[in-house]
Amino acid sequence: EVQLVESGGGLVQPGGSLRLSCAASGFSLDDYTMSWVRQAPGKGLEWVSGANWAGLSTTYAESLKGRFTISRDDAKNTLYLQMNSLKSEDTAVYYCAAESPRRIGTLDWGQGTQVTVSA
Repeated sequence: EVQLVESGGGLVQPGGSLRLSCAASGFSLDDYTMSWVRQAPGKGLEWVSGANWAGLSTTYAESLKGRFTISRDDAKNTLYLQMNSLKSEDTAVYYCAAESPRRIGTLDWGQGTQVTVSA
C-alpha cells in the first residue's frame, strides 16, 4: 500500500526557508514520478515541482524556479522540497503525490503540511 506522510511545515517570516519532507512507504521513489502540489487559501491546486528519477528529470513551476528545489534521500525513501526566499504568496497546504508508471494519471496523495509565510 502506498503511503505518503508530509512534514516540515510551519510559520516562517518572509525571506526565510523551510524544508518539507514526504516519507514514502509501500514503493520506491525510484519507480514513481513524484510531485509537490500546493493549495493556497481559497484557491485551487497548483503544481509546484516534479521529479522522475528513472528519467533523471526534475521540473518546477516557472514562477518558483531558483527558489524551490526537489530532492530525495534513497536511504530514507523520502522526498524533500527545499523552499528559500519565501514570500507571503507561498502560504499554502503542500502535498506530495506519487504516480506509478503502471497507473498513469492516478495519484496517491499525502495528507499535506501547512506552510504559513507571515511577519
